[in-house]
Amino acid sequence: MSEELNPFKIAQAQFDEAAEFLGLEPAMREVLRWPRREYQFTIPVKMDDGSTKVFHGYRVQHNDARGPAKGGIRWHPAETIDTVRALAAWMTWKTAVVDIPLGGSKGGVTCNPKEFSEGEKERLARGWMRAIARELGEHRDSPAPDVYTNPQIMAWMMDEFETIVGRNHPAVITGKPIPIGGSQGRGDATARGGIYTVREACKILGIDPHGTYAIQGFGNAGQFAALLHQEVLGGGKLVGVSDSRGGIYVEGGMDPKAIVKHKLETGTVLGFPGATQITNEELLELNVDILYPAALENQITKDNAPRIKATISCELANGPTTPEADVILHEKGIHVIPDFLANAGGVTVSYFEQVQGTYNYYWPLEEVRKQLDARMTAAYHAVYKMHSEKKVHMRLAAYLVSVARVAEAVKLRGWV
Repeated sequence: MSEELNPFKIAQAQFDEAAEFLGLEPAMREVLRWPRREYQFTIPVKMDDGSTKVFHGYRVQHNDARGPAKGGIRWHPAETIDTVRALAAWMTWKTAVVDIPLGGSKGGVTCNPKEFSEGEKERLARGWMRAIARELGEHRDSPAPDVYTNPQIMAWMMDEFETIVGRNHPAVITGKPIPIGGSQGRGDATARGGIYTVREACKILGIDPHGTYAIQGFGNAGQFAALLHQEVLGGGKLVGVSDSRGGIYVEGGMDPKAIVKHKLETGTVLGFPGATQITNEELLELNVDILYPAALENQITKDNAPRIKATISCELANGPTTPEADVILHEKGIHVIPDFLANAGGVTVSYFEQVQGTYNYYWPLEEVRKQLDARMTAAYHAVYKMHSEKKVHMRLAAYLVSVARVAEAVKLRGWV
């Protein structure tokens, strides 16, 4: 029987396991396993050659029982409504597991932004915002950057929203450039938060944080992970990295700053001096202490899970491990820090940005990092405690923590 790879069905299956464990009543399960609202729309964009292309856009608000919805916007050729649904659900659990007063949402556009000029990107960004602005706001739903979107795109979107409503609203979008209301510390927050959880895992498990590590996916989160692993943990040997074109391996380790510089200059990790070329699949199977899956979903499946050798897998990507692979990794004794815990640093600092924008009072970098560390550390220990007490794998433990919190909010509101 083939393994289910539809991300939304995976998200529902993961939720169903937690709901069964918690004994949730049928009505509560139905409320929490489906989005409360979802929007699909078309975005006509005038291209540089004078033609008009029509793109398909999405926004899914999964649950807002604990607070306004929060979630990024992805521009990707393979974007689908089911991907966005899954990511919106994971955002609900992510905001709950780090215990911030927000719900979960996600947005996207089916497109290949690598083919766009800056002007075309701006017109697409503004078109997306015009299509959905009435459903957004800092007290309703606040977008942020995700795959192939960035602070500049967020700046255009915020400006379009403010043009539509006719007043200043910096908190409607997070992940913005600092000069127009962005937060200090947002750029590296996803990776930094993940590495805080790795630090705590190493303490509990008795693992030397100065051992070997590898990163699959060398975008924003992967590059920061390469640098911050050594900065936050005080050492470590980076032996492998990969991107969409392939991977490289250096047995003696490589300088994180040098490989990031090479990636930024050439657009790929391939061709790094002294490195052996490997595949993305081989990268995942390296014998390392810590593995950072930081690419896309469904990278570790039942087929390759038996060959994973890392001691800790810190999921900076969303949905990189399938449910069947989770069971295999757990049986092998691999400590998985699940995605919606490991990569929750981004939404945590986005929440800080929302707070700062609402009050028009901005924090110094040291305060942002101190608050992020406190949130991620507390979240990791809450999940590990559940994992130890209930004797379940870490992803299910994270679900048990977050689903219970959201279900309580739903019950208190009287929805069920």
